Amino acid sequence: MFIQTEETPNPATLKFIPDGQVVVEKGSVEFKNQKQAGAKSPLATQLFEISGVEAVFLGHDFITITKSEKTDWQKIKAEILATIMDFFVTGKSVMFEQKIAENISTEDSEIVKQIKELIKIKVRPAVAMDGGDIIFHSFEDGIVRLVLKGSCSGCPSSTITLKNGIENMLKHYIPEVEAVEQVEED
Repeated sequence: MFIQTEETPNPATLKFIPDGQVVVEKGSVEFKNQKQAGAKSPLATQLFEISGVEAVFLGHDFITITKSEKTDWQKIKAEILATIMDFFVTGKSVMFEQKIAENISTEDSEIVKQIKELIKIKVRPAVAMDGGDIIFHSFEDGIVRLVLKGSCSGCPSSTITLKNGIENMLKHYIPEVEAVEQVEED
């Protein structure tokens, strides 16, 4: 199995792309610690056993690892690659159960449906290329609140992406949008 690695705009994250493997069927999932991963993903649990791994983000066809500030990629990259390769060779499922993110609900207002659709079509594919994801959290009083995951979380350029990219695009298509803010996941 070939696993490609790509740098992301966030120097603390690295994107691992296992060739021909679907990592998560739909949506994405992020784990900030081994306890979170334990009940949901055997692969993420194994990756947290590597010293220096701070977060694991699973996308459709990639895995983004966030390392601690003191850890050097040269010291953990080979172990991460071996762990991913060994896991996929077993044929086990990456997730025990899968929560699908970003469903558009019939209970959503028309504006919220439009926001979610624009994020799904225009934003998520672009940030997935950089090893991250952006999930709709809420819309209230003209403010769209978004959760940044994977390489987007903690990225030095995330504020620029939110304000210059996403906010301007949403304001263009949906006049009711006045601002975009980042929030932490519930």
